[in-house]
Amino acid sequence: MIIQLNGKSIQLGENICTVKDLLHSYQLENRIVVVEVNKEILYRELYGTTVLSNGDIVELIHFVGGG
Repeated sequence: MIIQLNGKSIQLGENICTVKDLLHSYQLENRIVVVEVNKEILYRELYGTTVLSNGDIVELIHFVGGG
């Protein structure tokens, strides 16, 4: 399956089906992240049940501390 992730076309592995799987693959599952799928912001509780589909547009925003 191919999705748009942060403006880039990427091929997802067969083991990535949900938003939770996607976050795990980028090691973001335990970080504060804002997830938008097809211009809708998702509640964290929906990450495990939101199934990704070919052509979805996903934006991941995570916060990095620094000074």
